[in-house]
Amino acid sequence: MEAENHTGVWEFVLLGLSDDPQLQPLFFGLFLSMYLVTILGNLLIILAVSSDPHLHTPMYFFLSNLSFVEVCLTSTTVPKMLVNTQTHSKDISYRGCLTQVYFLMIFAGMDNFLLTVMAFDRFVAICHPLNYSVIMNPRLCVLLVLLSWLIMFWVSLLHILLLKRLTFSSGTAVPHFFCELSQLLKAASSDNLVNIILLYVVTALLGVFPATGILYSYSQIVSSLLRMSSSVGKSKAFSTCGSHLCVVTLFYGTGLGVHLSSAMTHPSQGNMIASVMYTVVTPMLNPFIYSLRNKDVKGALGRLLSRVASCP
Repeated sequence: MEAENHTGVWEFVLLGLSDDPQLQPLFFGLFLSMYLVTILGNLLIILAVSSDPHLHTPMYFFLSNLSFVEVCLTSTTVPKMLVNTQTHSKDISYRGCLTQVYFLMIFAGMDNFLLTVMAFDRFVAICHPLNYSVIMNPRLCVLLVLLSWLIMFWVSLLHILLLKRLTFSSGTAVPHFFCELSQLLKAASSDNLVNIILLYVVTALLGVFPATGILYSYSQIVSSLLRMSSSVGKSKAFSTCGSHLCVVTLFYGTGLGVHLSSAMTHPSQGNMIASVMYTVVTPMLNPFIYSLRNKDVKGALGRLLSRVASCP
């Protein structure tokens, strides 16, 4: 009964993308297809990196972790939406909603940290190539990933503990297809000032500083490339950095769209579209970006598929 005492509500209502019943089969088929492509593509990246000795390097270690996080991020939101669409229901339990918020923040934050670490990896590889193996040793790589998980676990837990203090009226409607923290704060019927302050502080610390780190890393990379005389070296550097830059642009572009639209007093269709791009489209496109623009990954995927095809 503790949840009832704090919130006065056992369920939230997810309004979804549209109320038009004729569009529901279209949404179901579209999101199911994108979800399956996301799972398959990212699992192939993980299998290719783990099975190919040529890819046992820090950059591809971080890439395989990024693919794992993308699978988890999409799995946090899309399956519940598919179930609700198929059963013609819009309900999500109070605990289910908080669980969705918790894991969504963890995986979105991990995306952010991993992209920052990958930028640092490229900075060391291009600007300090002679010390690369010493600096980016396996122990440091594992430590960076574990530290990222630890930070996001505790930050997300703090958000949830403060969220449990808020009260919601019966049948609270969430104008989204999943439980998003900013939308829940707007729907709360009690004072949410502390929650909003924490949200802005965390967004500033975990958003602005990593983005600044990425910009600094690439400013140094561009400076080193301009001083580089070998065209082969430049081409190889661009091939490895190009994929990462595309993913960074997608991640921060859609993430910025979500935060800007969420800041509006009234929910807009733009918020929905930005959230779909952020939680569904971007994780689906990442494997294609890395496999099509990166010769090493493309070759590893080809060898993996050849071994699978040759199996009796």
